[in-house]
Amino acid sequence: MHLALIQQHAAKNREENTQRGLNAIRTAAAAGAECVCFAELAFEPFHPQTPACGSVAELAETIPGPTTDALCAIARELSVVVVFNLFERDGDRCYDTSPVIDADGTLLGKTRMVHITDSPGFHERGFYAPGDFGAPVFQTAAGNIGVAICYDRHFPEYMRALAVGGADLVLVPQAGAVDEWPDGMYEAELRVAAFQSGYFVGLCNRVGREERLTFAGESFVCGPDGAMIARAPRGEDHVLHAEVALDATQDSPARRLFLPDRRPQLYADWLA
Repeated sequence: MHLALIQQHAAKNREENTQRGLNAIRTAAAAGAECVCFAELAFEPFHPQTPACGSVAELAETIPGPTTDALCAIARELSVVVVFNLFERDGDRCYDTSPVIDADGTLLGKTRMVHITDSPGFHERGFYAPGDFGAPVFQTAAGNIGVAICYDRHFPEYMRALAVGGADLVLVPQAGAVDEWPDGMYEAELRVAAFQSGYFVGLCNRVGREERLTFAGESFVCGPDGAMIARAPRGEDHVLHAEVALDATQDSPARRLFLPDRRPQLYADWLA
């Protein structure tokens, strides 16, 4: 399967950002992409870099809504699976959400970020309610896809739940800043997760300087053996392409050994 990670900056104008994203999907599809993924809040500023002030719901949009409709339309036109991320409003609550759109334009469902942090530059608890959909895995035309939104990637329980749910590819929409973590930590963490759970991982990061943060880019794809497959440059817009043989997950150490040898009946008490 041909995967494309669309690493792009976000200006303040949502329509401008969305159009840039649509153009990038066309470019990726023309190069053979069957699945495209965007970074966290790809079409809007990264709101939580400053503390929430007053009602934040006016910054969010519904699903379905204008952005989802536009991406469903282009997915159907180009026969490509699209995974993106936006600030969702649902009733009186808001979420950090990734819709998953199949290659026929069908909105298959959505993943909401489960773990919500609050730290300098990432004041997320003032914006997002904790996700309530668990760790869904979507059967798409491109393969079985799970989503781990940014902070969720730090939780081994969540990453393992996607494997147990049958994911062959986990996409990680991220907003990772320059020097946020020790050099190489993003890659090391997810290479280990891919190896331990037996799936491919595609991390798509924001890029560019914004009000308080500079986002690093350096999106990447790694395989179920933990090996790096492709990496995007630091600090610039880029469409990263990678060929991922999803059937290779079945021969991975995790699928042959680790997952069959799990003893989940013991873990519930240990992890409570």
